[in-house]
Amino acid sequence: MSYKGPKFIVVTGGVLSGLGKGIATASIGHLLSGRLNVIPIKCDGYLNTDPGTMNPIEHGEVFVLDDGGEVDMDFGHYERFLGVTSKFSWNLTMGKVFKMILDRERRGDFLGQTVQFIPHVTDTIKECIHSIAKAERADIVLIEIGGTVGDMENELYLEAVRQLRQNVGTDNIVFVHLTYVPVPSGIEEQKSKPTQQSVKLLNERGIRPDLIIGRGPEMLTNKIKQKIALFCNIEPEAVISGADVDTVYRLPLVYEKERVTEILHKKLKIYSPPSLGRWAELVDRMMRKEGKTPIRLAICGKYVNLHDSYASILEAISHTGAHLDAACQLVWVDTTEIENGKVSLDDALSGIDAVIVPGGFGTRGIEGKIEVIRVCREKKIPFLGICYGMQLAVIEFARNVCAISEANTKEIEADGFTVKEPVVCILPEQQKIVYKGGTMRLGGHDVVIVPRTKAEQIFRAPKIRRRFRHRYEINPEYVSRLKEKGMVFCGHDPSGEIMQLMELPDHPFFMGCQFHPELTSCLDKPDELFYNLVKAALEKKRSSQKM
Repeated sequence: MSYKGPKFIVVTGGVLSGLGKGIATASIGHLLSGRLNVIPIKCDGYLNTDPGTMNPIEHGEVFVLDDGGEVDMDFGHYERFLGVTSKFSWNLTMGKVFKMILDRERRGDFLGQTVQFIPHVTDTIKECIHSIAKAERADIVLIEIGGTVGDMENELYLEAVRQLRQNVGTDNIVFVHLTYVPVPSGIEEQKSKPTQQSVKLLNERGIRPDLIIGRGPEMLTNKIKQKIALFCNIEPEAVISGADVDTVYRLPLVYEKERVTEILHKKLKIYSPPSLGRWAELVDRMMRKEGKTPIRLAICGKYVNLHDSYASILEAISHTGAHLDAACQLVWVDTTEIENGKVSLDDALSGIDAVIVPGGFGTRGIEGKIEVIRVCREKKIPFLGICYGMQLAVIEFARNVCAISEANTKEIEADGFTVKEPVVCILPEQQKIVYKGGTMRLGGHDVVIVPRTKAEQIFRAPKIRRRFRHRYEINPEYVSRLKEKGMVFCGHDPSGEIMQLMELPDHPFFMGCQFHPELTSCLDKPDELFYNLVKAALEKKRSSQKM
């Protein structure tokens, strides 16, 4: 009986972590998504149920899905490249998988069997994959295996996808292996040995790659392609260059030039030609240097040592730059150094055209952020506060405009402080929460836009849907006092109780949002708040240059 289900593309990695499997997976999916329904699945080896409780400095950004799932930042690449709205079930972690197994064992589902890694864990992984494919009516299922081949944490995933090939047949699954081709200093020659060893490890697990993508500082030479093909039992044309690019959005164009689409069509017996014209145009506009107005945009936070903590914000800025022909030059400001007096406010904001204060948690660096916000308000520097950034903007306004000198957030009481004027308080439904993971106000929620506000001009809709990740809100008891002094709450939840957008009407651009606009920005449609922040900075700069 012939197989009639979806096709599978499994992406593994070797040699070292951080090579960009997520971007490679998303780029391959982008090439096939023109006519086919492409669904991504990410398999992570860690025992956390999700990355929601992990430190951003250790793990990078937590990407929040519309259904409230907290997932790996690779899902940001999937959504931006594939145009899909991902679901929490598409992210398998070993913590999730083991919990499923243990719950089933307690219910007696295994009928007294000894529960083992094989077949019970591997069967559960395969069941999850098939269940997602069926529920989403997928034509192509992309499966990214986190980590590198040889890691203990991903062995069960590798065994599961090896078995998957046996189940669906070799014509219905392709294995793509991303590896590293270094050019050692002083030798100036591409080296294939790391790739050979990585592929050997993969072979030992019963998997032979159909495509090998060689990541490195330059395009692979024909010589190195031939060598990799010889030692890895693969056709030379299936050895693909994954050279460093000026922007990750160029990678689908590189893969298409390397004939990845053609190879996948042939191996999987499918046909879905990519449409890359508009994509290529936007990528070129994003990276073009000539004729652009330079904008110095400061990101003021406490995780600035790891830029991946703000990955989606950086993407949203790139999207905006492509559409406005602005050259956004990022300036990273560590607000803890302002708070500790190591860096002066004047030095930190010297020559800055716009400021973003992103989300975050805890007390460290917040007084530095509040001082940055004050300068933006007083000196009319375009400003966008996101989540915690909006809350701190309200606190700054309460202190310095409403004369509520002890205004603060209840969040800092967890660190032993006493808050006499809680302008920001905990959401009522969060007051009895004990567990930290997955318990915030998460995911997509509707935002009602108030008429005759700047927000209405920006969004041009009575209601929008955006993604949230927070426990605290603007205290309703202080809203009227803030409004009396000129703060406008221009967006709220459908009940009218939770303030979700604020603006100052007498400012070129001063807005705060409780949601995370960066999570829904994409290359062909940049987020409106980022777009208008940069637009305001451009207009202010051009106006000052004419004077």
